[in-house]
Amino acid sequence: MKSKLLSLILVFLSLQLFGQGIIRGRIYNPVNNEPIAYANILILETDLGAISDEDGNYEIQGIPPGLYNVRASFVGYKTSTKYEIQITQAKAVQLDFELLEDASELNEVVVSSEFSRSEETPLSVRRLNTNEIERYPGGNRDISRVIQALPGVASTPSFRNDILIRGGAPNENKFFIDEIEVPVINHFATQGSSGGPVGILNVNLIKNVDVITGGFPANRMNSLSSFFEIQLKEGRRDQMFTQLTLGASELTLSNEGPIGENTTYLLSARRSYLQGLFRLLGLPFLPTFNDFQLKTTTKLNDKTELTFLGVGAIDNFVLNQDIPDDETEEERENRLYLLDVLPIQEQWNYTTGLKLKRYRDNGFWTFVLSRNMLNNHSYKYANNDASNEDNLLFDYLSQESENKFRAENSIFGAGYTLKYGVNYEYSRYLIDNFDRATLAGIGEVIDVQATSNFSSYGAFISGSRTLDNERLLLTGGIRMDGADFGSTAQNPLNQISPRFSVSYQLKPNLFLTANSGIYYQRPPYTVLGYRDNEGNLLNQENDVRFIRNTQFIAGFELLKPEKNRRFTVEGFYKKYSNYPSSIRNGISLANLGADFGVIGNEPVVSNSEGRAYGLEFLAQQRLFQDFYGIAALTLVRSEFTNPNTDGFIPSSWDNRVIVSLTAGKRFSRNWEIGARWRYLGGTPYTPYDYEESSLISNWDLRNQAVLDYDRINEERLPAFHQLDLRIDKKYYFKNWNLNWYLDIQNAYNFEALQAPLLVPVRDDAGQILIDPNDPSRYQLKEIKNTAGTILPTVGIIVEF
Repeated sequence: MKSKLLSLILVFLSLQLFGQGIIRGRIYNPVNNEPIAYANILILETDLGAISDEDGNYEIQGIPPGLYNVRASFVGYKTSTKYEIQITQAKAVQLDFELLEDASELNEVVVSSEFSRSEETPLSVRRLNTNEIERYPGGNRDISRVIQALPGVASTPSFRNDILIRGGAPNENKFFIDEIEVPVINHFATQGSSGGPVGILNVNLIKNVDVITGGFPANRMNSLSSFFEIQLKEGRRDQMFTQLTLGASELTLSNEGPIGENTTYLLSARRSYLQGLFRLLGLPFLPTFNDFQLKTTTKLNDKTELTFLGVGAIDNFVLNQDIPDDETEEERENRLYLLDVLPIQEQWNYTTGLKLKRYRDNGFWTFVLSRNMLNNHSYKYANNDASNEDNLLFDYLSQESENKFRAENSIFGAGYTLKYGVNYEYSRYLIDNFDRATLAGIGEVIDVQATSNFSSYGAFISGSRTLDNERLLLTGGIRMDGADFGSTAQNPLNQISPRFSVSYQLKPNLFLTANSGIYYQRPPYTVLGYRDNEGNLLNQENDVRFIRNTQFIAGFELLKPEKNRRFTVEGFYKKYSNYPSSIRNGISLANLGADFGVIGNEPVVSNSEGRAYGLEFLAQQRLFQDFYGIAALTLVRSEFTNPNTDGFIPSSWDNRVIVSLTAGKRFSRNWEIGARWRYLGGTPYTPYDYEESSLISNWDLRNQAVLDYDRINEERLPAFHQLDLRIDKKYYFKNWNLNWYLDIQNAYNFEALQAPLLVPVRDDAGQILIDPNDPSRYQLKEIKNTAGTILPTVGIIVEF
């Protein structure tokens, strides 16, 4: 009986009901939201297509389930192609096209929406669509990991999602979702920086992601390395649709549909059981996270659209003091060390925002009102013994909240665009900090409770102009930013930020591009709101400044739209100034930020300089004849000055060589196999100060070694490389779809060497041994520290 039941289940899962799918959507002009009637919509490499009606609507029926590229075109408008559109029987695909008017007479020029060359950002832009993010080997459906396939993007070999772009620190990136800024996109983020073990955003809701690594548009502010422009899907207009994803570490539920005739919604909720996986792996920390997302879109009338966005996360981080049965001596020492230094952490954050878009004949107004908040609480007891308050080493609580308003006007004319706008931000920073270990000196205790309020303001104007029958594109802009956190920062004239880009079409689909610009970023709130025990804002008294970055970029881009290919080569140079450096340690904060904790909660002065320069190569093949791939090579140097060193020294982000190779192949019966191999040159690290670390008074206070900042980044780790594999299998049924996948991270189990750990020598009872030659010191030793283990993940996705 059991064998018959099993056979029936296998037959059911292997059964393919060869029904037909549907694509429907709207063709319109994004400048004025007017429909485009009688446009041609064609499913490439098939005979299927349609023509839009007078309202711009179209529908294509009778499509076999599968993955297709779809193109929309109309005379006088630029052709647009959407790649890798998944067709199923369970739902009709909602696919809208934005077609821009085309003044060019060069009929041989083909423009793809996936290889778009925006007038605002004609270079250093890469786009990823939903299917690329979902199936990316080793990405585990996490956008922060997926973008590691792109040139200029480095990562750490640990489990964290720190994004390092063109030699910059993790806190130099900004994220916008549907034009609303979302400061935190990772769980367990490092305050004052970014990154974390797991991303917050649910890929089921994402339409595409543009990663801008240079030539930043003037309407974006407060970043030095990149902007992520994340566009969510619009909820279905016809009926409700649900997706359930069961992975190795979380359960995700997504739902979308209409609310009345004029409003649609997207909704996502996720609950992790990552702590179970970490316990199975024997890790000494157990994270638990939850996240939520909501988007609604309301068509108030033909010319007015209102979007609401909500993103939030709740994170808890506890210690795992269970002893694994098969633990080696080295693993035991590593575990005990981490238990001594890792805090217990509780964190939550949210962003809510409204975007109102008002169209007219030659452009539109955009108004954005948003609020975001981060609550970060961590504490640590000596020996993790909370029974005695005298054991408390530190108890840190802080909150960052921001209220933002932005207004922009976009005007489109014959061969030119003009944009201008203003922004204002009111923020609050609360700190309640008791610390006698991590930041305080010997015999010193930090005990501060305070609230600080800040105002930031800015304005911009930008424009673009096409000449020589659209062969030449000139783009320029200027913005000014000010804030009341320092005397220099208050005057916007001290933060004038010009930028200029040029793009010239040398021949059909071959472009020469160049850019130069000056950009500014506000230091983190942990720096701005730092106070001493007397309540003084020391960094404000030190006249902390906006961090300045001057960039120069030049390159070539070759498009092969008939085969969905793109090739780029770009050289870049970034010059930093006014970077905060630690008065206590004499090092630049640019060398911190890839770990749990808080960055910048100390006295600083804006006197560090830096530079990053390199060359990037990209070859990208979007789905063509069932094959896709990305090959990226980056040669980069990243260097900073420190008050306690002479000249430039390698920064903590100086990988030097970054290679990423990703490829995949689709087979019959909806099988798909993908692989990614990446190689990163080893990064520098700072050795320990053995004399300071071994003092009993120091170790008992800190439970960890002291770094020798007089020798900052003198040592370098060996290179890191990893192979990730993924297998996908899809089943299409009449009213629902099933997809299972196997994702194997670090398939050949490469162990990346990290900076060694300096740990105390213990006896069999776990007591630390005192140096027999100096009773004021403990016995210490270095142990090997590695990151990386083979990590298979099985996931199931059900759509209905």
